[in-house]
Amino acid sequence: MGRIRVLVADGHRIFAEALATALAAEPDIDVAAAGSTQAAERALERAVTENRPFQVLLVDADLAPGPPVPPGDARTAVPGGRGDPGTDHHPPDPHRPGPRTVVPLPAQRGPSAITRIAPPLPAPAPAPAPDRAAADRPVPGRARIPVPRADRTAPAPAPQPVRLREAREGREAREGREAADGIALIARARAAHPELRAIVLSADDDPRRIVRALQAGAGGWVAKESSLGRLTAIVRGVLRDETHIPPLLLTGVVRELTAARRDRTESERLVESLTPREKQVLRCMVAGLGRQAVADRLYLSPHTVRTHMQNVLGKLGVHSTLAAVALARRAGVGPVE
Repeated sequence: MGRIRVLVADGHRIFAEALATALAAEPDIDVAAAGSTQAAERALERAVTENRPFQVLLVDADLAPGPPVPPGDARTAVPGGRGDPGTDHHPPDPHRPGPRTVVPLPAQRGPSAITRIAPPLPAPAPAPAPDRAAADRPVPGRARIPVPRADRTAPAPAPQPVRLREAREGREAREGREAADGIALIARARAAHPELRAIVLSADDDPRRIVRALQAGAGGWVAKESSLGRLTAIVRGVLRDETHIPPLLLTGVVRELTAARRDRTESERLVESLTPREKQVLRCMVAGLGRQAVADRLYLSPHTVRTHMQNVLGKLGVHSTLAAVALARRAGVGPVE
């Protein structure tokens, strides 16, 4: 195996530079760094154009699509590798307010320290009890409308159960908001560069996110505080088509994979209930097209497209376009060409 070209995509500049420097010390690794999803995609494309493609992408799970995080806002654990556990770095930020100065109050000792500034206010008089008999007397010249009294012995209404459909829609909406992070970058990068191998760098160990990363095409999930030796071993392992997941997380990952397969089956069943035209509209929704754009593409009126979209939401059992797109992605529905 020749030299390994690695692209580190992390918005925290201090962490990215430290990691790139440590990897570059390896005799068979060349490293470059990018601070956002757009920068990473540009670097990948430029490397292919120069006939020097990257082989491994190390990407932060929470990588933002915008510009990199300024150094003053970085809070990272810099992996020292070679037995060095790393150090926490919190550089000062001139725009961030400093710690508040707490001025202690003088201590009060004994009853003499209590000074009464004004006499105590008299306690408010209790409100008179309502005269129910007077309230029940008819007013001359006014028709009396009987009002039923509340039965104090009646039990309180039971709380409404949480509907499974609403809970599912909330999960779908959350999944739809994850379309711009580092894991989504892996899916796009792997689609554009099938030979690229990807490893996720993360500060958490959420099994659901690990499953997302595996489904996007990642070959490894590494904690940011891992040693340099472990990281380089995983880099070489993914090039042998190995998959590396922390052993302590395997149980949760298998459980999430089983649940994801069950959800995918249900999502596929719902999508199959759509008509061919509604499936076309759904694919346009996955592509992010608005109502007028869908109408122009399918040669329909905006009113007809609106009706189709409403039918799609109703048949899928969701209440928003975002939730419908998330469900469609789970069912394997791609955007319109």
